[in-house]
Amino acid sequence: MTKVVGVKFNSFGKIYTFECENFVLEKKTDVIVETKQGLELGFTATSSYELKANKPLAKPLKKVIRLAEDEDYEKLKIIKAKEAEARKYCLIFARELGISMNPFMVKSTFASKKLTFFFVSKKRIDFRELVRKLAKKFETKIEMRQVGVRNQAKTLGGIGRCGREICCCAYIEKFIPVSIKMVKQQGISLNPGKTSGLCGRLMCCLNFENQAYEILKTKMPPINTKVESALGKGKIVGHNPIAQKVIVKTADNQTVETELNNIVIIK
Repeated sequence: MTKVVGVKFNSFGKIYTFECENFVLEKKTDVIVETKQGLELGFTATSSYELKANKPLAKPLKKVIRLAEDEDYEKLKIIKAKEAEARKYCLIFARELGISMNPFMVKSTFASKKLTFFFVSKKRIDFRELVRKLAKKFETKIEMRQVGVRNQAKTLGGIGRCGREICCCAYIEKFIPVSIKMVKQQGISLNPGKTSGLCGRLMCCLNFENQAYEILKTKMPPINTKVESALGKGKIVGHNPIAQKVIVKTADNQTVETELNNIVIIK
């Protein structure tokens, strides 16, 4: 059997599997691994484990070369300084060329063979001249990667209105569409200040409970259903799916929330 470990290169990225036959690794161990871009510094997102013998590999795995050393951390400091400088010059060159963009992050390979610029823009842009200027300035390969505002939030991270780390940064790997219909389904105010995340789009967590609301609502009479309760005849004007209660408006315009077993549907 092959011993492997899951490695990440940043907190928001995906987990890549590497062979680690010569190492017993725990989570959050800094390692130097072999990649297509050369050697890279990453950290283990899992402990090392044995692959099942009946689970063939789609392609040969790259290997963990060694544990990170002091000189690797010193090199990382130099790389971080270079990334900050690259972002500064990208902003300067973009302004000179009249390009409307927000380069919010720059990543360098550990071998300093390539700089990748992550940016957001409201429209597609021609950045060929910008790439030429950056390549001349830093004498390395340049890659421009335009991402959406959700990906920007996932990359930069932050604290949501719930007081916890935003979901997309903590564990969401693939974004799922969120719609206004989900907001209405859950009876939440359409106020953008209450439904928008740090990215300015509808909060991803609206999708988490949506299926539960859909199921619970199937057990409830539709809006405008005529019913009779202890207050007399009326009609249903709202739902509270979680509590399994309905809001009834009576003939004399009183509004009351009551449990389902306290009403009788008038046919």
